[in-house]
Amino acid sequence: MTLLVFLVLLLLQVPIGVVLCLTAMFYAWHSGNAVLFESFGQQLFGSAESYGLLAVPLFILAGELMNEGGLTLRLIRCAHVFVGGFRGGLAYINLLANTLMAAVMGSAVAQIAVMSRAMVPQMEREGYDKSFATAITAASGLMGAIVPPSMMFVVYGVLAQLSIGDMFMAGLLPGLIMGLSFCIIVAGAGLILPYPKGQWLPLAQAMRAILGALPALTVPAIIVGSILTGLATPTESAGLASVTALLVGRFIHQELAFSQLMAVLKRTAHSAGLVLFLVAAAGVFGWTITFEQIPQLVAQWISASTDSPFVFLLMVMALLLAIGMVLDGIAALILIVPILLPIATQQFGIHPLHFGVVICINLVLGLLTPPVGTGLFVAAAMTGEPPQRLFRALLPFLLAVCLLLVWLCYDAWAIKALLPA
Repeated sequence: MTLLVFLVLLLLQVPIGVVLCLTAMFYAWHSGNAVLFESFGQQLFGSAESYGLLAVPLFILAGELMNEGGLTLRLIRCAHVFVGGFRGGLAYINLLANTLMAAVMGSAVAQIAVMSRAMVPQMEREGYDKSFATAITAASGLMGAIVPPSMMFVVYGVLAQLSIGDMFMAGLLPGLIMGLSFCIIVAGAGLILPYPKGQWLPLAQAMRAILGALPALTVPAIIVGSILTGLATPTESAGLASVTALLVGRFIHQELAFSQLMAVLKRTAHSAGLVLFLVAAAGVFGWTITFEQIPQLVAQWISASTDSPFVFLLMVMALLLAIGMVLDGIAALILIVPILLPIATQQFGIHPLHFGVVICINLVLGLLTPPVGTGLFVAAAMTGEPPQRLFRALLPFLLAVCLLLVWLCYDAWAIKALLPA
């Protein structure tokens, strides 16, 4: 009966956070257990009561301050210096700039929205096909959920009670490999599509672009460097990055006025509130499914199906691909981790960091796949490109991510390479 209520609310397109809360409330009422019903509020608050979740609004704030302060534009100009001279150079600039932005924003949807506005009109003016230009931008946004500081990694680290710094390190190489695979796709498409010839910047302009980007590069450097050296926790590094972005935008670039801060803070509060409400609601829902003994049932079914860790991960991939098509990535992550993580670690001996990277990459594919596809529709809305045409242009990039996932399921070298022994 509880499952029926969940599915009906989902089909009625009720916001997913409200669906999770209402379903948990219905179960507590329907079960007749007064203790469950009376402790609902405590469970809702307790689910979001985690120090690690403080990093979420701070990373969002850092990204917003970079956009308002002109740091994003300078990173794009810097990327032009290194790859702009290749044939189809603007496509590579798009990829490189997205990789740099991924090390700041941590939110794939926010990154897709910002970079679609910044890059697609410029690529279209220089003769690139609009659907392909939008597809490059949207696909590159996937790295925002993998390259540190990933919001999904923060949430997974909280759920799995792991070091968020270790999660960031585990996702670094897979994120860079994903970016390299996208570069290979762009190079292959250049053999078919009439890319315009790129131009290298004159030395004087190149030096100005690099020097102009140095203050902006301090933000990702502080985030990654402070975590790698152990000088700061991810939450502390997010706070340092926000302060740095504010100081650079206001006093060095002088494009960020203090009068803009209220609008920046409102956008940050709205975005962070959505994420944290999802975390709290899904925590209550997870508490409900534990009482329904769903984890035990799933464990029994998988145990009877396979005893191979690789086959188990492939089964999880297929399941999560379907879930990611209809649920937001963070909401889906919070729902499935309490069910599948104990099975992966205890029954199949899979390292929790390995499992976390695989499922986060898997779920982020849902950003670009119908019927929900938040990132797909955000990119389409930002550029005016029909979602159907955009999805067709995205298929090579989605296939590359699927191949990367299969490799990571089989061999965890890229995940464990940077972790301490």
